[in-house]
Amino acid sequence: MGLDALIRFYQELSPEGVERFAEFYSADAYFKDPFNEVRGIPAIQRIFSHMFGQVAEPRFVITERVADPGGAMLVWEFSYRVRLWGKGETQVMRGVSHLRFDAEGKVEYHRDYWDTAEELYMKLPVLGWVMRGLRRVLAA
Repeated sequence: MGLDALIRFYQELSPEGVERFAEFYSADAYFKDPFNEVRGIPAIQRIFSHMFGQVAEPRFVITERVADPGGAMLVWEFSYRVRLWGKGETQVMRGVSHLRFDAEGKVEYHRDYWDTAEELYMKLPVLGWVMRGLRRVLAA
């Protein structure tokens, strides 16, 4: 498939497209982000299906990539809307995915790195107020 096809998969991901993970991920692929740590395609699919249930209009845009035959680092922006807070405005979260590929070129390891405090907690109504206050107190 190749990295270009994988990036296209991420950028065009839809609720129906979640079924396509097996095209790109090995059967026992490992996935970790700040809230999840799972192994296997069904568990990874549950995470992405859950995402589509929690937010409106989710979309990944890959802005940079660094790759070699064994893996890649993808820098991304994830935009979404949440009806419960943020006045329904589009939110943007920035992060990086570290991927490793098996001998067939499928993802066997996927680790997402993003700052939960800056990219999520500070945007929440009550918790955001507390986090912004802590940031002011701790800033040099």
